[in-house]
Amino acid sequence: MFGKVLVANRGEIALRVIRGCRDLGVATVAVHSEADRGAAFVIMADEAVEIGPAPSAQSYLVIDRIIDAARSTGAEAIHPGYGFLSENQAFATACEDAGIVFIGPPPQAMAAMGEKVPARERMRTSGVPVVPGTDALDDVDEAARAAAGIGYPVLIKASAGGGGIGMRVARDEKELRDSVDAARSTAARAFGNDTVFLEKYVEDPRHIEIQVIADRHGNVIHLGERECSVQRRHQKIIEESPSPVIDAEQRVRMGEAAVTAARAVGYVNAGTVEFIYSRGEFYFLEMNTRLQVEHPVTELVYGVDLVAEQLRVASGEQLSWRQEDIVARGHAVECRINAENYAKGFLPSPGRVTGYHEPSGPGVRVDSSLAAPGMVSPNYDPMIAKLIVHGATREMAIDRMRRALLEYIITGIRTNIPYHLAVLSDDDFRAGTYTTHFIDEHPQLVAAADEWAARQEPLQRLVGDPARIAAIAAAVAVST
Repeated sequence: MFGKVLVANRGEIALRVIRGCRDLGVATVAVHSEADRGAAFVIMADEAVEIGPAPSAQSYLVIDRIIDAARSTGAEAIHPGYGFLSENQAFATACEDAGIVFIGPPPQAMAAMGEKVPARERMRTSGVPVVPGTDALDDVDEAARAAAGIGYPVLIKASAGGGGIGMRVARDEKELRDSVDAARSTAARAFGNDTVFLEKYVEDPRHIEIQVIADRHGNVIHLGERECSVQRRHQKIIEESPSPVIDAEQRVRMGEAAVTAARAVGYVNAGTVEFIYSRGEFYFLEMNTRLQVEHPVTELVYGVDLVAEQLRVASGEQLSWRQEDIVARGHAVECRINAENYAKGFLPSPGRVTGYHEPSGPGVRVDSSLAAPGMVSPNYDPMIAKLIVHGATREMAIDRMRRALLEYIITGIRTNIPYHLAVLSDDDFRAGTYTTHFIDEHPQLVAAADEWAARQEPLQRLVGDPARIAAIAAAVAVST
C-alpha cells in the first residue's frame, strides 16, 4: 500500500478520498486554490500545497503544478476524484511519466471510452447493446439522410461530450437542420472537438448505470445498478439503488454487459457503465472512467468501500471480492444538496452560509464540503453535499430521507433541499414510475417545494441566528 497519496480535487470528494486513505493508514496531500485555503478538506489533509488562483483553469486543471506538488511532498500516487482532471488522458500519462501512480484506469482505456463514436463501435463489436445511431457526421445534409433512416425523433450528441452538453432533440428535419450547427458549435467550445453524431431518441427513457471495478490481474466484477433518472438539464440530482424497475434477471444481463464493456477496453480500477433503459430493453450510453458522484448508494447497499478498493487495486492488489460475494442488502437513496434556486430554473446560488446543521440518526450519511458555516464559492460546482440514507426497503429509505432532509438546515443561501422534499413526496416518484423527463413533467414541484421550505423555517431561524449561536457557544464554554 502507498505511504502517501495526493488528492487532486476539492470539496466533498477530496474529503471522501482523505477519509478512505486515513482508514488504510495512508498519509494525504491536499492541493488547493487561493479560494480554498480554509476549506475543510485542506484542514483534514496531512499536508497541503497551494497551486494557484481561484479559477480552476489556473489551479485544479494545471497538470504541471499538481505533478510538482506530488513530487515535492513525496506522494507516490494521485487520486483525481471526479470532475476536473479525473478523465483527462494527458494527466494520467503525465503521472505515468513522472513515476506516480494514477488511481484510475490506464490512459488507453480512458481514450477508448473518451469519445462516444468509437466507443459505440467498440461496444457493438463486443456484443454490448447500443442505441441505433450513426458514426461521426460531416455535415447537416448527411445528418438529415441518416435521421430519415433511423426515424425521428433523434438525439444530436457531441462525440467528446458529457453531462448533456451540446445535446439536442430533433423531432423533424427542420428541427434537425436548425440544431446540428448549434450542437457542433457548443461541442467545440466545451470540449475542443466539434464532432457530433445521431442516436435514436428512446421514448420513456430511464438512466441506469452499473458500477464496475477491475484489478490488474484480469478480475472484473460489477456491483449492481444505480437509478439516476431524476435529472435537470441532464444533471442528476437524486440517485437510488437498486432501481425500482430492474428485476434480478435484468440485473444479471446488465451487469454482464457492463463487465464485457470494461474487459473490451482493458479497464482497471473503478468505473461506471451507463445505459439507457426503456420498456425492458437497455442500450449502452457511455462509460465514466472514474469514481461517480453517486458511489455512496452502492457502498451502503453492498457494504463495500469503493475508495479503499480503488487504493488497493492501484497498489497492485487483487480485488477483495468475487462476483458471488456481492449481495444487495436493503435500499439506498442519495440527494445532491446544491446551492441553487429551484424556483429560477435551478440557477446557482453561491454565497456565505451563516448557519449549518447536518442531519443524523439511523441510516444517515452526509458527505459534505462544509463542516460549519462558511463560503460556497461561485468559482466551482454548486454542490455542497451528498445526503445518503439506507433502509431495509425502498419505502423505508424514502421516508428516512425525508426525515433527514427536514433536519438538514443551511442558511444564508438558497438550496434545493425543499425541492428534494417535494420530489420524495410525489406519488410518481414513490411509485418508481418516473423517467428522465420527471422534472419537466412535474412543474408543480416548485410550489410544493415552497411549502416544504415554510415547514423548515422555525429550525432555520434557530440554526441561522448568529446571536443565539454565540450565546449557546458561550454557555457551553462556561459549563466546561
